[in-house]
Amino acid sequence: MNTRKRHVIKMAHQLFVDKGFQATSIQDILEYSGISKGTFYNYFSSKNELLIAIFKTIYIKLEQDRNELLIGQDPSNIEIFIQQIELHMQTNRTNKLISLFEEVIYSNDDDLKQFMKQGHLKNLRWLFYRFIDIFGESKKPYLLDCSIMFMGILQHNIKYNKLAHPTNTSLHKVVRYSVERVVRIVNEVAESGEQLIHHELIDSWIPVCTRLDQSFHQKLHHTVLTLKKNLNQNEGHSQYIELLDFIQEEFLSSKYPRKFLIDSALLSLANQAFIDKKERQKLEELVSDFFMQIKE
Repeated sequence: MNTRKRHVIKMAHQLFVDKGFQATSIQDILEYSGISKGTFYNYFSSKNELLIAIFKTIYIKLEQDRNELLIGQDPSNIEIFIQQIELHMQTNRTNKLISLFEEVIYSNDDDLKQFMKQGHLKNLRWLFYRFIDIFGESKKPYLLDCSIMFMGILQHNIKYNKLAHPTNTSLHKVVRYSVERVVRIVNEVAESGEQLIHHELIDSWIPVCTRLDQSFHQKLHHTVLTLKKNLNQNEGHSQYIELLDFIQEEFLSSKYPRKFLIDSALLSLANQAFIDKKERQKLEELVSDFFMQIKE
């Protein structure tokens, strides 16, 4: 994503927070970001698409930061999971996303609602697979139920703790308390053998490209991060950093990653001698494995 488009997304985000999404016009965005109408429509087909771009930009960064917390760590370490949940909640709070979520919920726009629904399901799936990391394969049949319960527990604990302590809300305390409760719930449900929703349903609720092993996104992020660090040591390589960002963004935010565009980006990277050959080949292998799994 180029710098100017990022600028428009940033300015529009601020306007939507200050004025509200519905109350902000495209003309407001043009004036506030200092672009022409032609430039706006070159980037976005509508205001709705711009709002979706804001959410995607924020959550792509969240996904990267969340994966980074796992690098070199034991996936079963519940303290890392607590940090990941705190990061997610802090991202919502810092970017003031709750008010934007509410506007979407009460809007009549089906595309926006569908986007939010898919985002909710992706987060549920992430929780489900992290719970497998933490609690083990033996408890897998019960972990979708427990993931759903955890989302409800966390959401309401945050809501009512803020009501009880409006000036002194400890996010860390609420997250830790909620995680400790769900640990007990997992053990209790697994011991009882009760199952409300079959765990395999989660993979039928979301797009095909997200039905991959959780480690794929972690490996992708780590490889891209290594390549970018090497490029950042030299000036004049911003275009190749943008290509790496594009590849990662395509996997994280597209329902169906466009193979021909990703292949083109990889080809551009392959022709540059200053790019770490070993890491570049690792990225190519990850991409190849991804599309092989999609075909199967």
